[in-house]
Amino acid sequence: MDQMLLTKTLLEKFEALGPQPAYGELTFYYNPAQKLKRGTYFCTIKNQDGPNDRASDLSRADVWRFNFGLPKKRFEAMFGPKPVRPSKGETIKGHWDFRAFDRLMPHPVYGWMGWVCILNPRSETIASIWPDIECAYEKAKAGFEKRALKGV
Repeated sequence: MDQMLLTKTLLEKFEALGPQPAYGELTFYYNPAQKLKRGTYFCTIKNQDGPNDRASDLSRADVWRFNFGLPKKRFEAMFGPKPVRPSKGETIKGHWDFRAFDRLMPHPVYGWMGWVCILNPRSETIASIWPDIECAYEKAKAGFEKRALKGV
């Protein structure tokens, strides 16, 4: 699967998404009726390294990473306890190869927040993790509702 097809699929399958370029990635916010300034993060597609996020070596030709946030219980059921927040410019500690293609793993920087990632996922892999992507969408919706009630 390529970035364009994944973007198209996400926009077709999920309502109220507002994709915005930010920080060298395409960020998908859940934001029905543009009620909040940015909405809540659902997922991102990143195709370049950032100053504090180089572990996936996205500078390689045609390499990109799909990222999304899972609820704590789901993340921990898949990967064990959430890792400790890394120092600025560092990655989470663990046995993951953040340069490996088509493997769902904790996000190298935001794994401590329950975010996961996958480099250059195949269509079959996206289909197999679709329940996790749906779970991330539901998490974004719940976060939106919480923020909207507070008026943030």
